[in-house]
Amino acid sequence: MDTRETFVDAPLRDVRRDLHAHPEAGWKEFRTTALLADALENLGYNVLLGSETVDPDERLGVPPADDVAAARERARNEGAPEEYLDAMGDITGVIATKTFGDGPVIGLRTDIDALPMQEAMDDDHRPAREGFASSHPGEMHACGHDAHATIGLGVAREFAESGFDGTVKLFFQSAEEGGRGGKPMAESGHLDDVDHLLAVHVGLDEPTGTVLSSYDAPLANAKLDVTFEGKPAHAGREPNAGQNALQAATAAIGNLYGIARHGHERTRINVGRVSADNAQNVICEEATMRVEVRGGTHDANEYMLKRAREVIDGAATMHDVGYETSLYGKTTTFENDDDLTARVETAANGIDAVDEIVTKEFGGSEDASYLIRRVQEQGGTATYLGIGASNPAGHHMAYFDIDEAAIDIGVDVIVGTSKLLT
Repeated sequence: MDTRETFVDAPLRDVRRDLHAHPEAGWKEFRTTALLADALENLGYNVLLGSETVDPDERLGVPPADDVAAARERARNEGAPEEYLDAMGDITGVIATKTFGDGPVIGLRTDIDALPMQEAMDDDHRPAREGFASSHPGEMHACGHDAHATIGLGVAREFAESGFDGTVKLFFQSAEEGGRGGKPMAESGHLDDVDHLLAVHVGLDEPTGTVLSSYDAPLANAKLDVTFEGKPAHAGREPNAGQNALQAATAAIGNLYGIARHGHERTRINVGRVSADNAQNVICEEATMRVEVRGGTHDANEYMLKRAREVIDGAATMHDVGYETSLYGKTTTFENDDDLTARVETAANGIDAVDEIVTKEFGGSEDASYLIRRVQEQGGTATYLGIGASNPAGHHMAYFDIDEAAIDIGVDVIVGTSKLLT
């Protein structure tokens, strides 16, 4: 069976393993997008690609053009159908729609990107032991998005066979990691006719058989890239002639962690990346870092972002260097709709493989927030649900994996919920 046939006809486990072996980081998901689009059209769905799926001007954290071009070429070499590569241009992601009746529009949002990290390659890690670990050094499906895309395809297959009284709209979103792809898809206009939106995540440190009917109240988040620009000089002969970008960065780091936390909301800050490629005897000319802030509400997040920018400006002024900032990614927060959550619970209760139904609050952030809020603003309902998958290691870890039985459970919960809404 060739790759295209795998996505059309093979068991969902095989689809997930193919995606796991070919991970693609955010805005580089060309192979994933093309193969999903091909399979969805074979199932009779109307497929949108590229700039039709997002507002291109709202994209954040887009890789350099050379990296995007290299990712397209790699996808071509790894079996991505040429016609879909041509149709999407330089923008990844799929929206697929099929109407079966006059009932409501049911949306499903799944994400498709991998993480820029190295997967474990020893025999303690099942994907390595069984031959479906990442074939792309430095990229890994370490958060279950390979399973999410597979669940979306599984839902498409189920509805293509049985149908229901309504329209199904499937959103296969790029660049969730870093909060870069949700807002541009939400701003595309394609959420505006959705009556009920489901978003799904697997794992979440819950065992297989557990369904989270409401995974709620995520922290809003913003990621800021910072470049300090100084002036080089010999550190021994004339240190006074330099302007030390690294010194500005280190001053900023200490003061960023000193920002007063909000008195009424959860707030967080972290400096996750710092770089200065510089000789030890030269005053540093350039230093970069990525800062992350979070807040329990939009306003709390904006408070932290504003204070972070003020600290960065102060550090640059103190050390007489220039600086630039750019927003790498951003998310907001949301509340799930109780009526829709109740339908998820009803559907899950009817599935033999489900042992327990629980609710849980986010500890992190999620850019499905923008799609959820868009649907709610237009008068629809939305919820974010979880499917336990007995992940043996935590999300974003080199040994992350899932119990693939969770894929069928996810499909059954989503299809069952959708049919209860018509």
